[in-house]
Amino acid sequence: MRASLIQIGVDEGESVGSRRRRVASLIREQSGADLVVLPELWTTGAFAYQEFAAEAEPLDGPTYEVMAKAARDAGVWLHAGSIPERAASDSGSAAGDGPLYNTSLIFSPSGELAATYRKIHRFGFDKGEAVLMGAGSELVTVRLPGPATTHGLAATHGPATTHGPATTLGVATCYDLRFPELFRGLVDAGAEILVIPAGWPERRRSHWTLLAQARAVENQAYVLACGTAGTHAGVPQAGHSIVVDPWGEVLGEAGSGEEVLTVEFDPAKVAATREQFPALKDRMLGLRPPGR
Repeated sequence: MRASLIQIGVDEGESVGSRRRRVASLIREQSGADLVVLPELWTTGAFAYQEFAAEAEPLDGPTYEVMAKAARDAGVWLHAGSIPERAASDSGSAAGDGPLYNTSLIFSPSGELAATYRKIHRFGFDKGEAVLMGAGSELVTVRLPGPATTHGLAATHGPATTHGPATTLGVATCYDLRFPELFRGLVDAGAEILVIPAGWPERRRSHWTLLAQARAVENQAYVLACGTAGTHAGVPQAGHSIVVDPWGEVLGEAGSGEEVLTVEFDPAKVAATREQFPALKDRMLGLRPPGR
């Protein structure tokens, strides 16, 4: 499988519309990849809290339209990062007055919306995202067909194309990375590749790489963690998007600026690792402190 992580540079002088068009062009350049991943809240910047409400959009808004077309044009599975979503109100009244969510969009190579994920763990403690956005409540996985391979000659139609074994993506976002129980749930749901878009700050970059490797090792899964470059509302971003294999080995890591990190890997290594070192079978579930 070939995955391309597009580490987008967020420039506060660039309009959201211009950034959408530029990113769509970058996606189209990844034709030939199986999976393309974008960062968290790349339209606004993850720390540009004051922009969330103004730039919020429904699921089928302008980012959806541009990303669906880009996925279709490139013929790739696209994790389009996340957007500030303005949900419909509970009362069903006028659009645009419902709660905000930090919502990821995943598209198939035909441009269909395959899944959405509302971020469960919101960062900020008593400010920012934690108070401005609602929390998601559902774990999300996406089943991908195996990479296409061309071999031999068909009787009348030239080379024959088949697909390798399917694999399952488990989806999380940024601050979720600090909560291992979420990833255990994704593994129990069948996840073999953990995809984590983020807007991670430079001042905690060491945690970013440490946690990405930890989630890979403890879950015996690939981790594809895609961050942003640039500065969001005065907060320098870590960049350093990273791909880690099920043994915790780093297969590729970006630098600090805008960059496309492309890595090829074999999803079958997940099953082989879990069979060779079956630690997941030894989990002790339901443990409680004394007296509980």
